[in-house]
Amino acid sequence: ILRKLERKNYLISLPKISKDNKMNFYQWSFKEPLSINTYGIPEPISKKKVIPEILLIPLVAFDSKLNRLGYGGGYYDRYISTHEHDKKIMKVGLGFSFQRIDKLPINQYDKKLDYIITEKNLI
Repeated sequence: ILRKLERKNYLISLPKISKDNKMNFYQWSFKEPLSINTYGIPEPISKKKVIPEILLIPLVAFDSKLNRLGYGGGYYDRYISTHEHDKKIMKVGLGFSFQRIDKLPINQYDKKLDYIITEKNLI
C-alpha cells in the first residue's frame, strides 16, 4: 500500500521516538535508509518533520466504540493531543478481528479512533 501511495506522490512519514519519550513523524521514502532505535523499531533518518493527515495506529485490542488499547507507552495518545489542534488528523487503527473485545478500560488521556480496519471489516 505504501509503495502505491508513494508512486502517486503521496507524502509518507514514519514515527520516530526522541530521547524525551516524545514521538514525531518524519518524511520518508522507500529509497531512504532506516535506523534501528533502542526498542528495535526501524525509524527514518530524515530531519524533515511533518504532521500527517492520516495516522495508521497499531493496537493490541479495540472495542466497537473505537477505543484502542495500545502497547503501553502512550506515544500516539500524546502525539494526537499535542497536534490535533494544529491539523485535523484522521486516526485509523490497524488490527485483526480477534483483537476485538467487548469493552476496554479507558481514561481521560485515551484518544478514540476514527476508524478501525481489520482483515474482515471496517469499523
